[in-house]
Amino acid sequence: MNHRKYDPDFKREAVRMVIEDGLGVREVERSLGITYGVLKGWVQKHRDHQDAAFAGRFAPESPEAELKRLRKENERLQRERDILAV
Repeated sequence: MNHRKYDPDFKREAVRMVIEDGLGVREVERSLGITYGVLKGWVQKHRDHQDAAFAGRFAPESPEAELKRLRKENERLQRERDILAV
């Protein structure tokens, strides 16, 4: 399987097109020649790590970012628990 490496600036610009310009993920993937699902992963990575998403190695999380991530994870786990309890 051929894994293509993309420049961090290319990734940021593609994510910006989705988040700021409001274009659809599939539309941007097609226009940039990215395979299905790649951009969706980049958008999620950006949401999880903001500015550090494409900086190479992730910068350590700030306490606020860690708290936000843990609260989100906690909510997801509570939903899963509630579904299994039914």
